[in-house]
Amino acid sequence: MISPVHVDLPLQPVLELLGVFVGALSGGLAAVRKGFDIFGIVVLAWVAGLGGGILRDVLIGAIPPVGIAQWEFVATACAAGLLTWAAHPALHRLRRLVLVLDAGALALFTVVGTIKALEYGVGATAAVFAGIITGVGGGVLRDLLTGELPAVLHQRQLYAIPSLLGALVLAVLWREDALSEGTVVAAVVAVLGIRLVALRFGWRAPGPWDRAAARARLGRVGGVGRAARAPREQPAPLLRWVARVRRSRAAGRDEARGPGGGGGPGAG
Repeated sequence: MISPVHVDLPLQPVLELLGVFVGALSGGLAAVRKGFDIFGIVVLAWVAGLGGGILRDVLIGAIPPVGIAQWEFVATACAAGLLTWAAHPALHRLRRLVLVLDAGALALFTVVGTIKALEYGVGATAAVFAGIITGVGGGVLRDLLTGELPAVLHQRQLYAIPSLLGALVLAVLWREDALSEGTVVAAVVAVLGIRLVALRFGWRAPGPWDRAAARARLGRVGGVGRAARAPREQPAPLLRWVARVRRSRAAGRDEARGPGGGGGPGAG
């Protein structure tokens, strides 16, 4: 069995603090939208910024979790909450920038979470789950605490899927004994790139399989022949009733005029 790995990213401590800060901003903004007070805003910012890492550490046995053991992470999350409380209108105007930074935090947390799990020797499968939980766990906890369905589960955004792909790639590299600083940086860039491209072009994950909708799409792709064979849409009952009334009135007028009736040139 391959021994646990020890791989560090360039500027990893600074990047981790930046990721915590951005994740905490999303939690603070969600608390503002729900009308939380200052304490609730700070708490939700802390949960969103560090919740995923806390869940990961509990699962892999890294006790106490970094989210409560290292003061710099706690201070960063709380500072983001206070900033949101004081300047949330300006942060709403910087929504695009926050989305880009959030994509970076997703990529960084996924990779760092996967590597930390591998360092604790939990194996490839558990490391993949740990990486995904680190990347999206804070957002899930944020949504649950604000009474919302977790956005990562129902909004069809390509958010968890890039995280899954990045964690899988790292686990495969670890199994092949090919994990290095270069491959780790490449994984961060790949997850970030997929997320940013999905935001730019509006890519979404597939929804529930709908056979009727799929057939309709195939009919449109198949051309005019298939479209001609498609059943005509039946009019609503009210429209059918109006059409019958109009036809009956027209027939009554024709009977009143007689066979040769009309207002043409030969009339009169």
